Amino acid sequence: MKHKIILYQSEEGCSVCCPGLPGCWSQGETEKEGLSNIQDAITEYLSVIEELFPTN
Repeated sequence: MKHKIILYQSEEGCSVCCPGLPGCWSQGETEKEGLSNIQDAITEYLSVIEELFPTN
C-alpha cells in the first residue's frame, strides 16, 4: 500500500509526515534517514490500528 508523505528540509535535518495517517510523522538527520524512519512509523501506525480495530 502506498501513502503520500510530505518531507520538510531544514538545516538540522528533515521531518516527514504522512497526512493520511493523523499523527504519523518521523524525522532524520538526512533525507534518506527520514524516509526510512517514516516507513517504520507507517508500519507501526498501521499495526496499532489493526490491533485496536481488527478486521476479522
